Amino acid sequence: MLPMEQRTKFVMEVEEAECSFAALCRAYGISRRTGYKWWGRFRAEGLEGLRERSRAPRRRPNQSACCWTQRAIALRERYPFWGPKKIRTRLLARFGRKEKMVVPAVSTLGAMLCRAGLVRSRRRRRHGVALAQVPRSALRRAEVPNEVWAADFKGWFRTLDGKRCDPLTVSDLASRYLLCAEILSSQSVAQTQKAFRRLFARSGLPEVMRVDNGGPFGSRGAGGLSRLSVWWMRLGIKVEFIAPGHPEQNGSHERMHRTLKEQTTRPPARSVRKQQVRFDQWRRHFNLHRPHEALAQQVPARCYEACSRRYPSELQEVQYPSGWLMRRVRSNGQIKWAGRLYFIGEALVGQLVGLKRVGSGRHEIYFMERLLGSLDEASANFDGLRPTAYARQNSRKGEQKV
Repeated sequence: MLPMEQRTKFVMEVEEAECSFAALCRAYGISRRTGYKWWGRFRAEGLEGLRERSRAPRRRPNQSACCWTQRAIALRERYPFWGPKKIRTRLLARFGRKEKMVVPAVSTLGAMLCRAGLVRSRRRRRHGVALAQVPRSALRRAEVPNEVWAADFKGWFRTLDGKRCDPLTVSDLASRYLLCAEILSSQSVAQTQKAFRRLFARSGLPEVMRVDNGGPFGSRGAGGLSRLSVWWMRLGIKVEFIAPGHPEQNGSHERMHRTLKEQTTRPPARSVRKQQVRFDQWRRHFNLHRPHEALAQQVPARCYEACSRRYPSELQEVQYPSGWLMRRVRSNGQIKWAGRLYFIGEALVGQLVGLKRVGSGRHEIYFMERLLGSLDEASANFDGLRPTAYARQNSRKGEQKV
């Protein structure tokens, strides 16, 4: 039985007065106060009085004024990728000290945008099987600006004229300041090194550079080094490689890539030059105007400081502790030790490596502070590296090639 039917039946029995009012209330499982309420409404309004009434308050003293809705909508239309947190930060900066009314909360602003149809629900990602987490103790935590920079190539795409774009991005992890968003003609070591020369001359040198394991930053050679990462080490920059398949170890930089892609490449520009103009404009907006949640809704430019380490004109010679043996890597990536040739890697051609004695006939091979492998005189082989015995002769050039 519906509540309306029960109330109608109750007041009809009260009107017939066949039993006491208290007995009727006990029979219907209600209090006498409730019974008198429905009986009074029936006598005053008839059957319409038995219908449910709205419990909403007649007035809301804490309701946000309509001006806040208009301001939130105006900011959302101006910055269509901003959410309620960033919009509230901008409203606080502009009206927080002038208005007598309190700026609405983040949830209230979100409800305003939702009612205006300016917010759409985001598709939830389905989580697969949890993978074993790689220990992150080896990665330095960025505490101050220019301590750790992150570098990566955002996925390549083509402009409307069919040209390929390979955007190189570099950001400071402490301040989230985007230092570079430059389109290169390719992801080669030569092109990437030229871009970093310009960046280092303009912004100085960080203490640590964090990259993934793919080219041109890393390789499958000794120590995972490439010619680019070897050059960084010669400049005094420590190179950190994230674990393979774990982009979350460089999460803030990857999150910036998603925003960059959404706001500048959908759709792409007509040409590479116009696409670079988009990147430059977006980088200024990202650094100077867009509040960042990880920075307590401050813009990255307020948290970034100029780097004090300047780009040197010449590379310093590599030095090793006294007592270590030193070998220069030849043009074919080999060193000579104990009368034999051993392949180290093409990335280290021309570099000086150190051999540290760790036991009888056993040495560890280092490039600066990075361990490349170990050499056992008895087995004449590297642990984890291929010796020269695996090299084959190139009949056309007369060079040994791996």
